[in-house]
Amino acid sequence: MIILGLILLLLGFALGIGILWTIGIVLIIIGAVLWVLGSTDRAVAGRRHYW
Repeated sequence: MIILGLILLLLGFALGIGILWTIGIVLIIIGAVLWVLGSTDRAVAGRRHYW
C-alpha cells in the first residue's frame, strides 16, 4: 500500500493531477499505520496476519 501510494504521489506530481496526489498521500498514511500496527504484533481488523 505504501508503494502504491508513492507511485500515485509521483504520478500526480509529474502529471499535475491533484486527485492522484491526494490519494497517494492517503494511501501512504494508511499503509504506514497498518505497518506500525502489524510490527507491534497487534491484530488489525481481528486478524493477526493476512495470509
